[in-house]
Amino acid sequence: MSTATDLVDPTLVLLTVEEAARRLSVGRTTCFALIRSGALESLTVGSLRRVPADAPAAYLALRRAEQHTA
Repeated sequence: MSTATDLVDPTLVLLTVEEAARRLSVGRTTCFALIRSGALESLTVGSLRRVPADAPAAYLALRRAEQHTA
């Protein structure tokens, strides 16, 4: 049985850091570290940190490409 936290809303344009972390299967602290390093795109909306909904997939695609070239 799925819960509300398991569901992915495909209409979201921006994700919270927690939602982005969940999509990447990493913790919140790791997600913030990826944002700080510039590896994961984010932006501020007012005082809130948000991650574009396509940024987690773009990060994974980049990491996969790096793995194949190494």
